[in-house]
Amino acid sequence: MRGSGFVRLGWLAVCLTMLAAPGAHAQEGHEGHEGHVHTAAPANGQTGEKKILYYRNPMGLPDTSPTPKKDSMGMDYVPVYADDAAPADAANAVRINLDKVQKLGVKTEVATRRPVTRTIRAVGTVTVDERRLHVVTRKYEGWIEKLHADVTGQSVKRGQPLMEVYAPSLVLAQQEYLAALRAGSALANADPETRRTAEDLAESALNRLRNQDLAEGQIKRLQEQRKESRTLTIASPVGGVVLEKNAIQGMRFMPGEMLYRIADLATVWVLADVFEQDMGLVQEGQAASVTLNALPGRTFSGKVTFIHPVLNPETRTVKVRIELPNPKGELRPALYATVELAARSGGGERIAVPDSALLDSGSRQAVLVERGEGLYEPRVVRAGGKGNGFVEILEGLREGEKVVVRANFLIDAEANLRAALGHFSH
Repeated sequence: MRGSGFVRLGWLAVCLTMLAAPGAHAQEGHEGHEGHVHTAAPANGQTGEKKILYYRNPMGLPDTSPTPKKDSMGMDYVPVYADDAAPADAANAVRINLDKVQKLGVKTEVATRRPVTRTIRAVGTVTVDERRLHVVTRKYEGWIEKLHADVTGQSVKRGQPLMEVYAPSLVLAQQEYLAALRAGSALANADPETRRTAEDLAESALNRLRNQDLAEGQIKRLQEQRKESRTLTIASPVGGVVLEKNAIQGMRFMPGEMLYRIADLATVWVLADVFEQDMGLVQEGQAASVTLNALPGRTFSGKVTFIHPVLNPETRTVKVRIELPNPKGELRPALYATVELAARSGGGERIAVPDSALLDSGSRQAVLVERGEGLYEPRVVRAGGKGNGFVEILEGLREGEKVVVRANFLIDAEANLRAALGHFSH
């Protein structure tokens, strides 16, 4: 009964081959006709003590086994050897007429070692560099008598006057300091202890002025002129842009109240949302390219300086901080940005082939290896990361082997035929 089953299976193979190659019935028995596809005969040879890698399905089905076994029809699985895989795999190869290969544009490329770079894309927004953000406050109560920086968005330089204020406590502290200086001059001929007491009083009054953030230039002018100032000028502590202004001319302010918020925009941040499946390829110091809708056609270069430790459970993303130089001030806070990060998959050079060479059915990954002119072998492989048009091959392919990168569907027709035969055998 088993023999009759083989006969029926062989008849089905012939029928399916005729269907797979239109016009083949008109050329039956004429091997090598254009477009005719057939399997190559197994090569003979001694296996010796060669290491067996695995056992493949005798009917060419995508099934392998690490140990000897039989298929559902009782046929033994065929061994595949480490050093001489060609004889065992030749039965699984297919041959195509060379004229047909050229006409259909079958193209091959050599598997080489290369770094596979994957581009990670993310969206984000431009924000202020928090290290360059300054808030102007006072440690005393006072009144604003005149505003110099009176517009939000105004650019200011370091040391530029922002406003003039009247603060009774500062006027009193100046008077105490001047009184201590006059007392010290008057006691120039007194005993050392008295002079030391006068000097301590003057030093204590001077420290109170410094603790109230009185500028050194104002203190120097006070010492030279020996006359207190009714109003004092508050200068900008940094060069930048006024992001927020709460100061209004004539208003009273209290200690600690924010009057200005000034940001130095010479360097800005882009906070990008990177999806969790890409986080393993992102690291600090990584180069980044940034484009903005507001500045089309231009690309800004920066680097990753920080990766937030917490993932957003709603968007499944992690904030990645990218630092960008902004010498012309073109990158304004809140602008929408698109970020591209170049990440090396695997971190080094590995055997890679063009991604068009990979045949991925979901349950099996394979490539078609060129074994000779018009002879192609389906090879099961294990693929790794993808990027820049290439895919890593972790197992199943050696460096220097040629793989088909175009017209794969033609050569894969033989694998489809074998799968159909396996289906009829059940």
